[in-house]
Order: sequence, then C-alpha cells, then structure tokens
Amino acid sequence: MNHEHHEPQSFRRSPAGLGLLVAAAVGGFYLVTEHTAHLFGVLPYLFVLACPLMHLFMHRGHGHGHRHGPPGSDDDEQRRQ
Repeated sequence: MNHEHHEPQSFRRSPAGLGLLVAAAVGGFYLVTEHTAHLFGVLPYLFVLACPLMHLFMHRGHGHGHRHGPPGSDDDEQRRQ
C-alpha cells in the first residue's frame, strides 16, 4: 500500500491568496501615488504613536518586577540602595 501524505496548500499559494496579494499590492500602490500628501501629514503622528507601542512590546519579555537572583544576593542589595 502506498500512503502518500499531501500537505495542504498554503493560503498564499492558492488562487484566492494570490488574488488577495495582487489586490493589496494594487491598493498599496494607489495609496502611495494618489495620497502621498495625506501620508506625509500623518507621518509625525505615526512616529509619536510608535514610541509607546515599541515600549510596550519590546519590554514584554524582560522580566521586569521579577527577581534575578536568590534572596540576599548582590542584585537585591543594589536594588534596595
């Protein structure tokens, strides 16, 4: 018996996925060419918005508020001072 396992085709390679990709590319090109003035007007606000978002997402895995060493270690003594 020959049991062949066919992996499902990814959405990006399907006809619907390629159509969506082409539509997004055309839409993006239209937005950049026809609405450049609007995009540049919003750009400073995007930078201001990016700062707190980067702060939230970039500091997520640092373990803030957790002790790094055993109780009484040098790390705890430095924090208390």
